Amino acid sequence: MAIPLSLGSAASSAQTLNGGREPLTVDRLYDSPDLAGSSPRQLKLSPDGSRATFLVGRKDNLHFYDLWQMDVASGKVSMLLDASKLQQGELSDEEKARRERQRIYGEGIMEYAWADDGKALLIPSAGKLYYYTLADGKVRLLPTGDGFATDAKLSPKGHYVTFVAGQNLWLLTLANDKLTQLTKDGGGVIKNAMAEFVAQEEMGRMTGYWWAPDESAIVFNRVDESPVEEVTRNEIYADGIKLTQQRYPAAGTANVQIKLGVIALPQQKVTWIDLGQDTDFYLPRVKWLPDSRHLSFQWQSRNQQQLDLRVVDVHSSKTPQTLVAERNNIWINLNDDLHFLKQGGFLWTSERSGFKHIYLFAADGKVKLQLTHGDWAVDSISHVDEKQGWVYFTGRKDSDIEKQLYKVRFDGSDLTRLSTRHGMHQAVFADNKAVYLDYFDSLSQPPQVSLHDAEGKRLAWVEENAVKPGHPLYQYAGLWQLPEFGTLTAEDGQTLHYRLFKPVNFDAHKQYPVLVRVYGGPHAQLVVNSWSSQDYFTQYLLQQGFAVFQLDNRGSGHRGLRFEQVIYKQLGVAEVADQKQGVEYLRTLPWVDADKIAIYGHSYGGYMALMCKLKAPDDFKVAISGAPVTDWSLYDTHYTERYLGNPHDNAEGYRLSSVLPYIGSYQSGLLMYHGMADDNVLFENSTRVYKALQDDGKLFEMINYPGAKHSMRGNQVKTHLYKSLTDFLERQFKLHNH
Repeated sequence: MAIPLSLGSAASSAQTLNGGREPLTVDRLYDSPDLAGSSPRQLKLSPDGSRATFLVGRKDNLHFYDLWQMDVASGKVSMLLDASKLQQGELSDEEKARRERQRIYGEGIMEYAWADDGKALLIPSAGKLYYYTLADGKVRLLPTGDGFATDAKLSPKGHYVTFVAGQNLWLLTLANDKLTQLTKDGGGVIKNAMAEFVAQEEMGRMTGYWWAPDESAIVFNRVDESPVEEVTRNEIYADGIKLTQQRYPAAGTANVQIKLGVIALPQQKVTWIDLGQDTDFYLPRVKWLPDSRHLSFQWQSRNQQQLDLRVVDVHSSKTPQTLVAERNNIWINLNDDLHFLKQGGFLWTSERSGFKHIYLFAADGKVKLQLTHGDWAVDSISHVDEKQGWVYFTGRKDSDIEKQLYKVRFDGSDLTRLSTRHGMHQAVFADNKAVYLDYFDSLSQPPQVSLHDAEGKRLAWVEENAVKPGHPLYQYAGLWQLPEFGTLTAEDGQTLHYRLFKPVNFDAHKQYPVLVRVYGGPHAQLVVNSWSSQDYFTQYLLQQGFAVFQLDNRGSGHRGLRFEQVIYKQLGVAEVADQKQGVEYLRTLPWVDADKIAIYGHSYGGYMALMCKLKAPDDFKVAISGAPVTDWSLYDTHYTERYLGNPHDNAEGYRLSSVLPYIGSYQSGLLMYHGMADDNVLFENSTRVYKALQDDGKLFEMINYPGAKHSMRGNQVKTHLYKSLTDFLERQFKLHNH
């Protein structure tokens, strides 16, 4: 049974935004200016809370970013730094790969960091580093040598800048511009102060070094890639083929060897931390304690069923002490919520109750108190105010499909919701003042940024981004459709959320084709009350007479361990069953043409589109699969083994999780596409399916994009892609006289 959900005014399918009724074209979807309007990114508050800073794309080129600021006291918004003043140029291959894994795309200023005293900013650009002083408004190029400087950081007290170049860590003393090489053996298979591939791609750890709060030392990881199998990967471009030698740790094969060293300053003496006898482990997180003497690191077992928080005194030779030992016989998810308190003890989030919640620990690792409770998930800790005794966090207490901002006292009392509007809230707090920026969006509101006090009261708009005359969306807003939300029940009794977009000018007496848009993989949600540029194509399809349906199957995120871990040891079973259930619901709707149901997804969604097409061909007449994983033995260790275990122990689970055993059931109606320089889901995933279908004499369509990476970036690529997908759907369903 489908149960409708209410989100206030946001959930009505009949409602549209106010504005003109000009139809969308595919050419307009990702052209400049962005339909979302002014959507700031890299939001930060100066440490004293006096300025909000952010990056804004230009009106004539939404991918070129300048640095802007708002004076909190006056509300005045102005450009702080024109990116044209900085050197622009070609990125190194290492930085290109790093940005792809960070999902950063664009030109101009892409990153920046505040000095802790709020007097200066560090800005990297095209391998060079710039130091911007607020007092005089001057920007100077720092002397970083000839190499490409990446992962640059200002030291905590602002005396130094550190960066990685040539696979070594470097130190620049700002007072005299003295440049010092801190590690010497980087190069080839040795990478100092750099995060290895799986740390970047799967653990969300983009750095390989960390400053002590008092600037007395730097801890860094030393990565030895020699155990990892070296593969030759083809990156196919329009004008040639680039052969890339990559050490790619495929599931079941060896990972890097990793060491953790502490460089004491100014002596530059290195001391190595005892990481234990087992060398086949992961190092997902490293963090100093406030005293700058003790260092914490998280040690994760290869099977990801053990996660230890260990602490060591860097001035002694003692073995690290385990403060927290998380255990799960399936897997343990990582997070960034560890917060050491100056008064002693620490905050830590855990899913030990089945849902992610906040715990207060004593300094010796004993649990003092669980601060949040219930069958709902905390997203992340946003800010800790020790003086006033509050922990600020985002979570799903009131709805699985919205993210709200809350606060709770250190004793677990007075849990209070601060955000008021339906949608998704992300808070950025000042270090030394009780104010925060709220990055808010919903299905009916492109991203807005506002300044709030500690009680949640809005003090000022940083970017109201109202959809009114002059806004890029305004002329199209009258045709913008909002979905109906509802729930279904999975075969094990768990609740599944869906959203259903009806076509423009919907007529209940007609029948419409439906596109099921799917992701379906862990840690992700599509069924949310959130603005997304992914929905632009959805809106275009609604104007072409399609309905669009989305269902978050079991295995997807923010719903607790029972919901997520049902996929363990075999992928594509529960997920496909749930998507089939969605189709069964669609067939109960008299206005749905049951013979014209298609499915489309990218990445894990591409895998899902193939599995649904092959395992349930009667339910999904047409499938579009973008950049799919098709054989999990081709994917990396940390992601794949978390869900399927080691292939040496679960060979049958790997075989049945691949799409290849089901190729024989395919008859017709498939389009696949892939970027030919994809270094995440390798192009071979698609070519294996191409060959299998060709060997079977089965007809299908493919589009391969020379030079494109996994994210399919660029207006030209996306425009061609979505024109092609629309054409394919219309031909398959014999629409518009094709």
